[in-house]
Amino acid sequence: MPVKLRLQRHGKKGKPFYWIVAADTRSKRDGRFLEKLGTYNPNTNPAQIDLNVDGAVRWLENGAQPTDTTRAILSHEGVLLKKHLAGGVKKGALTEEQAEEKFQAWIADKQTKVDAKKSDIQKTREAQEAKAIAAEKAANEARIAAAAPVVEEVAEEEVAAEVSNEEE
Repeated sequence: MPVKLRLQRHGKKGKPFYWIVAADTRSKRDGRFLEKLGTYNPNTNPAQIDLNVDGAVRWLENGAQPTDTTRAILSHEGVLLKKHLAGGVKKGALTEEQAEEKFQAWIADKQTKVDAKKSDIQKTREAQEAKAIAAEKAANEARIAAAAPVVEEVAEEEVAAEVSNEEE
């Protein structure tokens, strides 16, 4: 039975949410699957990925073929690297401990990059909010300045009307 690692769409219209599954190639996109390996939420920035790395490696070693998008997700999460390191262990080029150490070092490096990107996004968002608040304050001050002469004219007219009422 040919198996693919692919995305199964969930969520509502305009807000996709995907399950990463191992499924028979003959089944429908959202149909029966063999195992759920994780989730992928592209609606957040950066995209939120929750994945069972060991399960994905096991399916890849058994011959499952990932789709293009799933391959990119697996690569981003380090599944393909872990599979590569497992191949090195089988050939005797590495020990299990060395492979795990390399994988953990890669994960730590990846996490620092993701954290840096999150902080950059947060700084950009805060700068945009500060700019919007400053523009709103400037608009309010301009509106108040434009309304001030009109208020003075109305006040003068009211004083003149009161004076004319008193004289009569």
